[in-house]
Amino acid sequence: MSQETTEVTQGDGYAVGNIDAMGEGPGFRKVRRELDVSEFGVNAIVIPAGFEGQHHYHDEQEELYFVHSGTLQFTFGDDEQFTLGPGGLARVDAATHRRLKNVGDDEAVYVCVGAKGGYVGRDGQEVS
Repeated sequence: MSQETTEVTQGDGYAVGNIDAMGEGPGFRKVRRELDVSEFGVNAIVIPAGFEGQHHYHDEQEELYFVHSGTLQFTFGDDEQFTLGPGGLARVDAATHRRLKNVGDDEAVYVCVGAKGGYVGRDGQEVS
């Protein structure tokens, strides 16, 4: 069995890493920059208990949030609220107002992916 990769490593056509190698403490882990992602925006965000993010929206990019750990409350529009734990997902249209808050007792970690332009479709090919 090989050893777990914890550092960011770039290869010919790929990159791997761990968010712990991309920063410390609360804040953004710039996954897009660290792994040289070119087709969509992606960040991992670590937030302390009780932290509430800015109420915001986007001009163009749809976003997908994935809760890795902790408990987050998402507020959409003025008052629609949903609480998501580990494994929870939320897709948000660009213009939809949104805010999130860590409502758990511990740090929360989530990943946010943003893009525009549409779905490519199933284009995987078997290597022979």
